[in-house]
Amino acid sequence: MSRISGNQKASPAARRKARHFAVQAIYQWQLAGANLAQIEAEFRTDNDMSKVDLEYFHDILHGVPREKAQLDAKIEPFLDRRLDEMTPVELAILRLGAYEMVHRIDVPYKVVINEAVELTKIFGATDGHKFVNGVLDRLAQRDRMVEIRGPKASQ
Repeated sequence: MSRISGNQKASPAARRKARHFAVQAIYQWQLAGANLAQIEAEFRTDNDMSKVDLEYFHDILHGVPREKAQLDAKIEPFLDRRLDEMTPVELAILRLGAYEMVHRIDVPYKVVINEAVELTKIFGATDGHKFVNGVLDRLAQRDRMVEIRGPKASQ
C-alpha cells in the first residue's frame, strides 16, 4: 500500500478519497462508538487506500471526535433542528466540514463546502446537500470572513 506523504502536496483526488472514507468512518464512530484506532485499522485493511491521503484521513478521523463539542457548538446556531434530530449521515458530514473549516485553514472554504455537498449527494438524503451547503456557508461567513473578504473579494 503506498502512502501519500505529508511532505508532498496531496492531490485533490487523494484528499477527496480521504474525505469519502473519513465520513464513513465518522458515521461508524457516531453509531457504534467504536475505538477510533480500530475503525481506522478496519478501513485501511478493508479498502484500497493506495490513492488516499492517509495523513488527511487520519487527521479528520481523529480530529472530529476530539473536537466534537466545539464542532457541534459551531454548527448548532445554523441548524433548523436539534442535533439529535439530524440524520447521522448529515451530522457526520457537517462535523467533517466544520472540522475542516475551523482546523484546516489550508483548505479553501469553497473547497470545504463543495466537498461536503458532494459527500451529501453520495451518502445523504435527496435534498440534504442543500441543507449542508447552507449550514457550512453560514459557518464560513462567520469563521472564514478574512478569507472571504481577501484580496480576490475586492477585484
